[in-house]
Amino acid sequence: MHRLFDLGARVAVVTGGGTGVGRAMAEALAGAGASVVLVGRRLRLLEETARAIEADGGRAAAVSADLHDRAELPAVAARVAEPFGAPDILINAAGVNLRESVDKVTGETWDLTLDLNLAVPFFFARELVSAMCAKGWGRVINIASLQSLRAFSDSLPYGAAKGGVLQLTRAMAQAWSPAGVTCNAIAPGFFPTALTAPVFDDPERAAWAAAQTAIGRNGRPEDLHGVTIFLAAPASDYITGQVIFVDGGFSAR
Repeated sequence: MHRLFDLGARVAVVTGGGTGVGRAMAEALAGAGASVVLVGRRLRLLEETARAIEADGGRAAAVSADLHDRAELPAVAARVAEPFGAPDILINAAGVNLRESVDKVTGETWDLTLDLNLAVPFFFARELVSAMCAKGWGRVINIASLQSLRAFSDSLPYGAAKGGVLQLTRAMAQAWSPAGVTCNAIAPGFFPTALTAPVFDDPERAAWAAAQTAIGRNGRPEDLHGVTIFLAAPASDYITGQVIFVDGGFSAR
């Protein structure tokens, strides 16, 4: 059984790995033995996460990059392969939710939200997946959302992007799984992150979110560890094109 969940020979890249969902997933992968490369704009936070992983006995490196600059993605792909070799696993956790009312959404904020949450996961994955296909094994894990299925106030562009992530994940699976690269997504419920700060800064809203779940509480970072390792490891070899909701039953009610 250990072989099914062993990532000791794997290299993982986690975008948005300095905070929130990305950090929780990076820590899980490192704990399962993977060498982890953290990618994002805020180098200080990436380095803090890398140091925390190393303090727990893992291997990690930080790469500062603006994934919104599409012309730079080939160079970023080359840089993330430098610390430990060509990646086997990609976690697309970087994203943004500007929480604007419908009347406040501009062309600029729409384009930014759709690009970071939907376009970047595809274009960055495409830069890395050729090496995975050459090995005959790889993993792409996208981050979907409760808003992939339902609407929330002041999040129209974000909801549109996360709805797209469901179909993007299926299309990635169709394109790359024949070469051994599975593509799945995790849809977190309410977890305390920078994106959900407006909820968790308000005790009433946080309590409301917890009450919508079947379990009766909001998510904790460690709730993402098991599913991350599962989708990244050989245990999920025959699973692709799927979205797993890690939401305490929020989407089931």
